[in-house]
Formats: sequence, structure tokens, C-alpha cells
Amino acid sequence: MIQKNELHSEDDLLFRIRHSAAHVMAQAVLELFPEGKYTIGPAIEDGFYYDFDLPRNLTPQDLEKIEARMKEIIRQNHAFTKKVVSADEARQIFSKQPYKLELIDDLEKGGTDEHGNPLSEKPEISIYTHDTFIDLCRGPHVENTSQINPEAIKLITVAGAYWRGSEKNPMLQRIYGTAWRTEEELDQYLWRLEEAKKRDHRRLGKELGLFSTSQEVGSGLILWHPKGALIRHLAEEYCKQEHLANGYELVYSPHIGRASLWETSGHLAWYKENMYAPIDIEGDEYFLKPMNCPFHIMIYKSQIHSYRDLPMRLAEWGTVYRYERSGVLHGLMRVRGFTQDDAHLFCRPDQMPEEIDRVLNFCLHILQAFGMNEFHAYLSTRDPDKSAGEASRWEDATQALKMALERAGLSYDIDPGGAAFYGPKIDLKMIDALGREWQLSTIQFDFNLPERFDLTYIGEDGKAYRPYMIHRALLGSMERFMGVLIEHFAGAFPVWLSPVQAVLIPIADRHVEYAQQVAAELKAAGLRVEVDDRSERMNAKIRDAQTQKIPYMLVVGDKEQESTQVALRLRSGENPGPMSLSAFIELARQDISARR
Repeated sequence: MIQKNELHSEDDLLFRIRHSAAHVMAQAVLELFPEGKYTIGPAIEDGFYYDFDLPRNLTPQDLEKIEARMKEIIRQNHAFTKKVVSADEARQIFSKQPYKLELIDDLEKGGTDEHGNPLSEKPEISIYTHDTFIDLCRGPHVENTSQINPEAIKLITVAGAYWRGSEKNPMLQRIYGTAWRTEEELDQYLWRLEEAKKRDHRRLGKELGLFSTSQEVGSGLILWHPKGALIRHLAEEYCKQEHLANGYELVYSPHIGRASLWETSGHLAWYKENMYAPIDIEGDEYFLKPMNCPFHIMIYKSQIHSYRDLPMRLAEWGTVYRYERSGVLHGLMRVRGFTQDDAHLFCRPDQMPEEIDRVLNFCLHILQAFGMNEFHAYLSTRDPDKSAGEASRWEDATQALKMALERAGLSYDIDPGGAAFYGPKIDLKMIDALGREWQLSTIQFDFNLPERFDLTYIGEDGKAYRPYMIHRALLGSMERFMGVLIEHFAGAFPVWLSPVQAVLIPIADRHVEYAQQVAAELKAAGLRVEVDDRSERMNAKIRDAQTQKIPYMLVVGDKEQESTQVALRLRSGENPGPMSLSAFIELARQDISARR
């Protein structure tokens, strides 16, 4: 069934509440700092923000004062009124606000909106007033502050933000807040925020010894530690076996390619801003690869193909490099070098619908194996100003992806203009344990690159025909996937992925030898086991094992040693108690095989 997500549309009451709360916040800030300059304050996912140029940095105590004043203003039941004005009138109103004057100039020219994006037509200039506060704004807002629940708003944090997102512009202070219909919704949101902090993959990555970054190595470049590398290895090996079982062939490709390759592919024309500077090799320019597709195309092109050879599915865990500004780098989620579980499918036109269906179902199968069972899809369509190829072919490809989503029964939203330059795509977003969406899988149709590289196959009639091409990544980047995995499970990975599956905890020094004997048997059975033979108390060892998210804690003392048993405790706090070694091995194997 198709569902359209309208939660954050401008007509939605929650959107208007949040937009109006941003104005109320701006009034409270300017009352505290009358000399302050204000810029823009939109509603965003789960809240709102407003950017200010203030005489000093804000403190937590300032936020408390601002929030308290906001509640006073809201309870005074002020109406929001709109008025359309001329550019000259607007300049007179905001004569002491330089950022507003800049926006007014842009609006008068009809060239850009408040974010610097081109406008298709010249907009009207309007102001909104409530109480003593006037803002340059196109709305919409609630009719009256009484529609904002003062017990359902909260100021969250302050961050730095460049005016209009450019490092060449002044640094402003951005206050983030949230607003909901009810106090219960606010409490639930604040709980999710706290839970998200506990699950932050950067914190857990350090605590669990999974990965790190180093300024000496460079920002956005990940160093995988043994435990994190093992989890990644297990995930990749499972996926590779599933690919081989589903008709894919594995390939490898270089990390650099000649400039002429990227010219043919169109990357130098459409994607150069995301690529690193060229490398001179014997007078030829080479580039670090931002994508794997041109290499897979060249593998396809290295020999003549018959219609009987198709579909051809080439897969690679290929590392790519893309330029990201330092300000947007974020742990594993936004990096400069990452490995994609990339694949490119070459097929006949008549095979294309079945191939898209097949890859979409394969994608769901892989994600569900990792305990990811809730998804939402987005269909990204053509940006007329940044696309290659004929509009009619784009429409055909878009319809093919749309029909695949409908056949799979997936709900989806349209992302207008969100496609890459060479074709429309499906983005499959996984919904995690906190209800957050994470971009993982991408399935992208491409009729453009086969043309650019002059790809052909020989048809049944002996003539040359153009194949269709599908780009796809299921887990996406392994770095981002690992970050999502850490946060989804709060570091408590399923047993099959846990770097240490069981820890033996001897109660006293005299039980260490028995613990080591048990560990040897468990290792022989294929389990990953450690012995905690430190001189700490047993309860301290159990707490440490729980902190390390180890699934099984096997306590051994006199009783267990005499009966050749282990006393099982789980990281959840459950205490199944004593059991034979064979019974524990069977339990662990069942959990591993079921990927619990």
C-alpha cells in the first residue's frame, strides 16, 4: 500500500506550532539581548531552530531564562498576523538588522530564497507579527500562541552555524528547540534523545574498542580495531556468501583511475566537487575513485557478450573516496573514505523489471538477517538542471522503479529532484529501535552510462543492442552500516556478530585452570571466548562483562568444577543458572544459527 508522509508539510499543525515557537524564541532572545541580530528560524524534523548574532556566547543558564520567557509569551495568547509589504517598507522595518536586509535584497531580485537557492518566480515579501516581535517570513503559523502548549516545548542546545552555510560568512549561534502537541509527546521525545546519547556509536565505539580516528591519519578516515574489524568481517563474509548464492560474481578494482575514465563516465562534469585533486602520474592525471561503477563497466566491456550471458551481476566491496567538509564529518556516519557493498547489474530491457524486483527483495533479505525489519522507501526523481539523458527515458526508468516498489508492497515517498545525474533511484531507509530513519540501501536505474561507454550485447538476431544497467548497494557503506548497527543494538550485537560471545568468570584463583579448560572446549566448538582471570571480585567481573555487552557470562566455582558445569548469566541480567557444557554449546549454536 502506498502512503504519503505529510507529517512535516507546511500545512501540518505540528509544523506550524514549531515554526511559531521559533518566532517566540527569537522574541525572548532579543529581549535578553536587545542589540542582537537575528537571521532565520525554520521548523525542522522534531523541532525548530533560530540563528543569532549575539554579543556573547550563550550559556545553559541563558537557555533556561529564554525558555521561561517563551512560556510567559505563549500564555499571553498573542495572535500571529501576516502583512505583505514592499521591499522598501521591509527595509525600513528591519533597518537595524543586516541579515534581514540581505534577505530582502534577494527577495526583491527574485533570485534566491532565504537559503540561497534559486526561485522559479519572484516571491511576495511578507512579515509576521506577534506581541512586540516582527519577522520577515512567508509562514505559515498558528493563529494564536494559545495553540502552542507551553508544557510541550523545550530548548535543547546551542551550536555554531555559518550564515547561509558558508565558511566565508560570520559564525552565528544556533539555538535548537523542540515543540509537541502534548507534554507526554515531549517526554517521549526527550527520552529518545537521552537513549540516543547512550547509543551514540562514537561513544560506544570507544568504550567497546571497535574503531577510532586520528588527526595524524586525517579527519574522516577510520581505523578499525580488532573487535570492530571482526564484526565487519563477519558481516561482509555473510553478505558475500549470500551474493554468490544469488547469482552474483565478485570482482576487485583499483583505487585510482585515469581522468579520461571519469570524463567518459560524466563524473568530472557532474561530480567533480566531491572528488579529490588529481594525481600526476607520468604526465597523466589520475583521480581517487568516488564510485566503483566505471571499473565494473570496463570489466563488462572487456569481452563480447551474448543475450544468453545476461543478466550479469558484478559485486565488489570497493573502497571509495569522496570529499566532505570537515564540519559535516560525523563518526562512522559521514567519512571521507568508505567501503561500499557495491554491485552493477547488466541486463536486457526485457529482464529489467524482474532484476529490479529481485534486487529489492534481496535487499530486504540481507537487512532482515541483521535484525533490521522496518523500512521506508523513497523514490528519487530527476533534477532537470542536473541530469544526463533524455527526459522521456528518465520517466520510463522512474515508472519501472515505482512499479517495483508497488509490487513489493512497500510504502514510499517521492523525493523530487533527488536522483543522481545518471538515473532515478530507490533509497531504502531502515527504521531503528528508536524509530529513527537511516539511509542504507540504494537501487539506481541507469540508461546513461551504457550509452557513454557504448556497451552492447549481441541479440538473438546477431545484431548489437544496448544493455540496461542497475547500480545497487544493500548495506550501503560498511562504515555507515556499522554505525547504524551499533546504535540500533546499543552495542549489544546479536550473538553471531559479537566479537566475544562468552566470557569465563572464575570465582577464585583456584578455578582459573578449570575456566581455561572450559574455554578451550568452547573454542573447539567454534565459539569466541575469553577468560577473565583478573584478581577482581566476581560481581565486578560480571559488571565489566555487561558493560562490554558480552552475550554470555559463564561463572565457575567449586560447585561447577565438581559437576563439570557452568553457571550462565546473560547480559540482559537474566540468570538461567547451572547447566552442562554441552547444553550451553547447544543453546549458543541455536542463537548463532538463528542470528538472534
